[in-house]
Amino acid sequence: MKSYKDRDSKLLQKIPSPQGSYEHKIETPELTFLGANNQPDFGDVTIWFYADEHTIELKSLKQYFYDWRNIHVSYERIINCMWSDIMDIFQPNRLRIEIKFNTRGGISSKLTMDSADPLYPDEITLT
Repeated sequence: MKSYKDRDSKLLQKIPSPQGSYEHKIETPELTFLGANNQPDFGDVTIWFYADEHTIELKSLKQYFYDWRNIHVSYERIINCMWSDIMDIFQPNRLRIEIKFNTRGGISSKLTMDSADPLYPDEITLT
């Protein structure tokens, strides 16, 4: 069984960012991964990306999301992994990621990470 440590962040490709500051809002309506008991789990991902020198090549992001389909991971771990991968590869001026997870057992969950949050740590350790 694959774990979050088996994800392939090298799928993410960067392209030069045009000059000027802009907000790039990227949405995917169905992120699929393996949750509890190896059952498929789903979430809607929204990324607000403020490029510096490079931006995300969207086809590579699609392939990166697709790679999660066979990975067993918790909600909290998947957002931390995505955050770390995007920050490490693209070094954006600002990054905000929100994942709304499908309701399971009568409970819904939404996780958000934002580099503009003053309480957020400079880096995340994925142990």
